[in-house]
Amino acid sequence: MSSLKIRVLSFLACRLFRALSYVVKIKSINYPEVPQFIVALWHAHQCVLYNIKNPGMLNVLISQSNDGEIVAKATEAMGIKTVRGSRGRKGAEATLKLIEKLEQGENIAITVDGPKGPSRVVKKGVINIAKLSQVPIIPVVWYSKSLCFCKFNSWDEFRFPLGVVRSIALYGDPIYVPSDCDEVTIEIFRKKLEDELHRLEKDSIDNYDEYFNS
Repeated sequence: MSSLKIRVLSFLACRLFRALSYVVKIKSINYPEVPQFIVALWHAHQCVLYNIKNPGMLNVLISQSNDGEIVAKATEAMGIKTVRGSRGRKGAEATLKLIEKLEQGENIAITVDGPKGPSRVVKKGVINIAKLSQVPIIPVVWYSKSLCFCKFNSWDEFRFPLGVVRSIALYGDPIYVPSDCDEVTIEIFRKKLEDELHRLEKDSIDNYDEYFNS
């Protein structure tokens, strides 16, 4: 993809996100009351990050690909910081970048089943980061009944608002990972986070009206 095409698509993505910010309402349920956190979410729910308070303190890991460049520009246009890297070939480098942001007192967000799945299966990277940083994990899901809350035919069934959307961001309680946990314990916490995200997703669907209208 040429640099000109990337710039044009980035510009259009930024304009689209700014326009949508006027018509998309996200109501927070159980927003975290901790001084610092690691947001854990499904790859499909990335747009819920625009609901985070103090977006200038939030860092999101985005790949260094051409597609990642477009996403990064749109993300930064909404006031959220980006960390460019990969959890694949250079996973250790990306992990260190995120831990550095946490050491600086900022927050991070991780799509725990990304970047390519399998969908809704948590990878252990987020658990290792929480272990090393001693910053709690906050799971969150995003849901709406609005007709414009579209589900794409992609590997993750990506959700995107294409018009007026009234939605909820349902947060779970903080998950603290001990600094001395071994591989067996890391797997226990990985499964705990995965189960909690599934529970929150079901809860958001079953109780959407009550949450949104409360």
